[in-house]
Amino acid sequence: MASRGVLPQIITGRLNPRAPSLLARANPFRPQPALPASSLHYQRHTPLLRRRYATARDHKDAAVQAKGTKENAEHEDAAIVAADTALKDTKSKQAVLDEASSSSAYSSSTTTLNDTNDWETNVNLNIDSFKQLPHANFGVNQFIPFDPEFREVLKQIPWEFRAPIRYAFAYGSGVFPQSKSSGRVPTDEELRRIHPKAPEAVKRAQDGTPKMIDFIFGVTHTQHWHSLNMKQNRHHYSALASLGSGAVSYVQDKLGAGVYFNPYVVVNGILIKYGVVQLDTLERDLTQWDTLYLAGRLHKPVKILRDDPKIRLANQINLLSALRTALLLLPPKFTEDELFATIAGISYLGDPRMSLPTENPSKVKNIVGNNMTNFRRLYLPLIETLPNVEYNDASATERDWIWNDKSLNLVQDMDPVKRGNMVRRLPKAFRSKLYFEYQKKFAIPQLEFNKMMEESQNEDAISFKRRQGGGFEQRIASDDPAELRKQVRSVIKQTINWPATTQSLKGPLTSGFKRTIRYLSEKMAKYRQGRDAENAKTVTAQEKASERSEVDSKAEKK
Repeated sequence: MASRGVLPQIITGRLNPRAPSLLARANPFRPQPALPASSLHYQRHTPLLRRRYATARDHKDAAVQAKGTKENAEHEDAAIVAADTALKDTKSKQAVLDEASSSSAYSSSTTTLNDTNDWETNVNLNIDSFKQLPHANFGVNQFIPFDPEFREVLKQIPWEFRAPIRYAFAYGSGVFPQSKSSGRVPTDEELRRIHPKAPEAVKRAQDGTPKMIDFIFGVTHTQHWHSLNMKQNRHHYSALASLGSGAVSYVQDKLGAGVYFNPYVVVNGILIKYGVVQLDTLERDLTQWDTLYLAGRLHKPVKILRDDPKIRLANQINLLSALRTALLLLPPKFTEDELFATIAGISYLGDPRMSLPTENPSKVKNIVGNNMTNFRRLYLPLIETLPNVEYNDASATERDWIWNDKSLNLVQDMDPVKRGNMVRRLPKAFRSKLYFEYQKKFAIPQLEFNKMMEESQNEDAISFKRRQGGGFEQRIASDDPAELRKQVRSVIKQTINWPATTQSLKGPLTSGFKRTIRYLSEKMAKYRQGRDAENAKTVTAQEKASERSEVDSKAEKK
């Protein structure tokens, strides 16, 4: 095996908890003097008592609004600082390792991967400050640097909602193009059909193909949030909102994966879809994989606009879990394309939309093929910290190879002990389902199986008091690779299928029939477009093969 490559410098600096508040910074994309009172900049940079989402004018309501606005700004500041940290390029190899390593105390010179204080072993999700994260740069690999003007446009969207948003990210093809640049410029009519008044940054970022931009908003209390948002934006909701915020929050929390989507909403001249999720629901899915609905979305690069310390910690666990699961599904030798496609495909395995003509059949391939460097930024620090996988490619020793779109080679150690440890560190809810499948496969008596499970029930839902996989985990890891892949894929499908199905079925209820039909028609159009593109590639490949065959035949005759 080749030694580990010389890591390019992708992340720098320390997360500064005393970064200037967003409330004190000027917005570079808006003029400073003589702003109208209705403008967003005016609202954010004048006394907070003037921003109100109720008609009452008592000091108590003003104080609550001021507190919410300040907290929103702090969560946005944290995301900005982390993204800026990820953008800089002066960091040492050891610091990159520390960023996602098992070290619980940050040190760019003394921390090692063999540190006994493993943050995974002693995970503490009861935190409310970024200072309580394992170290200063923890999790900044989650922040994908992107065009500052586009970032400014995206981060203004949550500010248009008076209800407090604690965590927010943008995702999907409206943010990360899934095809190579065509150089095509859309007509004004095509653009207005999607975005009534799109800023130039959005036009550039979407590269000639205007698309709706998807957001997820993490909130503390769903009913309270919907109550405030319905007062401000009743037109975002379907007829369900006429039953009140209690009915809306019930449908969100009790049906599907705990997300409530409002699609085809125009904010600041941009067409968006936003999903609302309670932070506790998001944290649970990231750490236990009870639905993989949102955890799967965060397996892929996203644009984090507002950050939360607890969610950043939970998502780092989620990313490590995705990497370990992919390694269980892959052979000893594989490429980055295969690794990232396996990771990106986890959340689509049990999704009913993939078995219907409502998704591009080349979706996963397009996501990875056009975002190789973003996937590398996201997972490279995690790959470097696992003891059983490494790059085995001469290109990984070149300077700044992270910017190269070329797919490199990796190898993993198939030692049952190391792979058994990976099984042990899978998310608890997901791991329990895998154990149950192997109990049936190995025909383990129920009493014996219960005893094994009791030994692990004392663990917290997140922490791993027994870091090493035992005999049962090693037996799972030693199973025939094809059979292991079959069992892991089966558990993924079990986890995703029902929440994804019910989430889709509640679409007409939450979005309304008109918007649901529009959404489905657009998805079906994407399916046909992807199918036609694949058919065209197949025909082209067959024609080239036929031409080569004719040339070879003529050469033989001569």
